[in-house]
Amino acid sequence: MKLIIHGGFFSESSTQDETKIAKQKALERIVKQSYDFLKTHSAAETVVYTVYQLEEDELFNAGTGSQIQSDGKIRMSAAVMDGTTQKMSGVINIEDVRNPIHVAQRLLQQEDRVLGGSGATNFARQNGFEYFSTETPQRRAEYEAKLAATGTGTVGCVAIDASGKLAAATSTGGKGFEIPGRISDSATVAGNYANAFCGVSLTGVGEDIMSNATAAKIVTRVTDGFSLKEAFDKTFAELKPYDGFAGAIAIDYKGNIHHHDSHPSMVFASYDGISFEVFE
Repeated sequence: MKLIIHGGFFSESSTQDETKIAKQKALERIVKQSYDFLKTHSAAETVVYTVYQLEEDELFNAGTGSQIQSDGKIRMSAAVMDGTTQKMSGVINIEDVRNPIHVAQRLLQQEDRVLGGSGATNFARQNGFEYFSTETPQRRAEYEAKLAATGTGTVGCVAIDASGKLAAATSTGGKGFEIPGRISDSATVAGNYANAFCGVSLTGVGEDIMSNATAAKIVTRVTDGFSLKEAFDKTFAELKPYDGFAGAIAIDYKGNIHHHDSHPSMVFASYDGISFEVFE
């Protein structure tokens, strides 16, 4: 059993040392709690549980604390993929729900498993997800001062359970000041993908990640016999011609963990029940 999570870029909200330390401590707490959860739950259940915790923490740009778009509204995206069943579900540009990852999880039971905009929000209301504003005073201040325009941040988790099953989940509050209707990578196979061989979650600039089909490429290459590192090296090399801004976490079916970013100041944490690591 292993778990790796990411909390986006440090620069997403602040580069101050205290913010970095706070994020590192939060990731340590969350990854260890989630590993305990993994002991008695599947990988698919665990990645949702982990991302839910990240959405609940205002330090991260997902759920509570999400970025505000150019029209003053918050729209969020999230996805989950079960590597065993090969089912992926997600919400794109959902509004006024506390935990988008839980709505994405509920959609796994539906025939239409990826919903966007008002359709996603209406589905949430019809399924008992009450109105909730994820805006925080800090995000409002950033919005009013036009400081959020350079933010990029997402949260995600990849897990392998005791049965060797893989799953990945990702959630984002967007990049801040985007045009309403802009689609992030988080609820696409470019940003969140898993099968029986590998699971991957991305953070960074969604347009760059989708241009490269990053998560799907990594998973496909591992499936085709690449080592996890080789799959990362080749896929991230393909971001270089346009200076693509991305970071990824992954676990393969052998339990190997890998992470990589194309630009510095991204935060990751992993835990296998014995060793805990935080990367930046």
